[in-house]
Amino acid sequence: MNDNINILVVEDDADINNLLCKMLSNHGYNVRGAYSGSEAKMCIEQYDFQLVLLDLMLPGISGEELISHIRKIKTMPIIVISAKPGQDIRVEVLRIGADDFVSKPFDINEVIARVEAQLRRYMVFSNGNEKQNILKHKNLVLNRETVEVILKDELISLTAREFSILELLMSHPNKVFTKANLFENVWHDEFLGDDNTVNVHMSNLRSKLANIDPDIEYIHTVWGIGFKMSD
Repeated sequence: MNDNINILVVEDDADINNLLCKMLSNHGYNVRGAYSGSEAKMCIEQYDFQLVLLDLMLPGISGEELISHIRKIKTMPIIVISAKPGQDIRVEVLRIGADDFVSKPFDINEVIARVEAQLRRYMVFSNGNEKQNILKHKNLVLNRETVEVILKDELISLTAREFSILELLMSHPNKVFTKANLFENVWHDEFLGDDNTVNVHMSNLRSKLANIDPDIEYIHTVWGIGFKMSD
């Protein structure tokens, strides 16, 4: 029943990591273990997980940093399992984006129950919306829900028009949009042949992308026709 659900366990203590992985596997989940924040970050960027179990005190990237990073690109539940004492820690991790907090030492049955509860809520309410809300192209991530664009882990400040242009292009990465297409979709008005409006916004958008990732072309000009996302 759970064989399509992927869970990432991020815990540097090998015994605890192995225990959690084994128990979740026994309940039918696909489980992957990561032993540092850096390894976990790589896994999250390369694979789709429906839930993350996360220790806070990790080598490389801390659990708190990882939560902030995940929340820029993903909406799946994050359950923190930590020995860090105090109510302040619990409040802080929930505030920055965790969905639940379990204190160490933990009861394995409680962890399983909390995993099931978070997945029930996520699977019902996401219903595939995460994939629709998150658009990716090369190092570029556009989040429709938060109206944010992240390039190489850096938040780009875009105007509403620039965001709309990029969203349209990324939604149909193989389609070539004419200037008339772009104007009518973004400005919601009839295109009367004024290239300048589209050109200025496109130039500004490209400059902002190039400032952060100068070696990669993101928006390609198809001469005589229009624009598309670069292959």
